[in-house]
Amino acid sequence: MPKILIRNLNNTLIDVPSSNDSILKIIQDNQIDWMFACGAKGRCTTCKLVIHKGLEQFGEPSENEQKFLDLGRLKENERLACQNTLQDDIEVSVADANKFPHITYTD
Repeated sequence: MPKILIRNLNNTLIDVPSSNDSILKIIQDNQIDWMFACGAKGRCTTCKLVIHKGLEQFGEPSENEQKFLDLGRLKENERLACQNTLQDDIEVSVADANKFPHITYTD
């Protein structure tokens, strides 16, 4: 069973049953607030994950992700939570620019 570890949310660990759901949906299903201004359509970068471990398990960037990489709005170690599914364990953080003011982060 794959796991998502969110480092700057008190090392929150999510066990993920086999699923084709997006990483964003999995995070939301676990009652974790995660920004997604465009409604999870891949049109913005507010749901981006900063990936610390497991980047190799992501496939090629989606067309939208590649556009944001080319524009410099995503770094090489960042991907959109709404555009990717989970294949194996990952360790991620909420990007600084996308932190909610009502949540205490543990950077």
